Amino acid sequence: MKLIVSTALTAILSAGALVAGAGSASAAVVCNENGDCWHVDNRAHYGRDVRLERHSDDWYFHQKWDQDNRRHWREYHEGRGYYLNGQWVPR
Repeated sequence: MKLIVSTALTAILSAGALVAGAGSASAAVVCNENGDCWHVDNRAHYGRDVRLERHSDDWYFHQKWDQDNRRHWREYHEGRGYYLNGQWVPR
């Protein structure tokens, strides 16, 4: 009986880890041509008028934000939109 419960619990925890990992796979960092960079959780389409450069989520950790005059880290913002010259533009 203990073996069955243990096996079932392991299967449930493994399935939960797979689901949690699949949800974070789309996370990324995007930067606009003005140097504003921010974290996104999904791949949104902004239209042809907005030019963004997409990077993997770990790209952030390989940057020297305090020494880079071209790029500026912006805080996460709720809702759809993008940064332009340091200001959030809702979409």
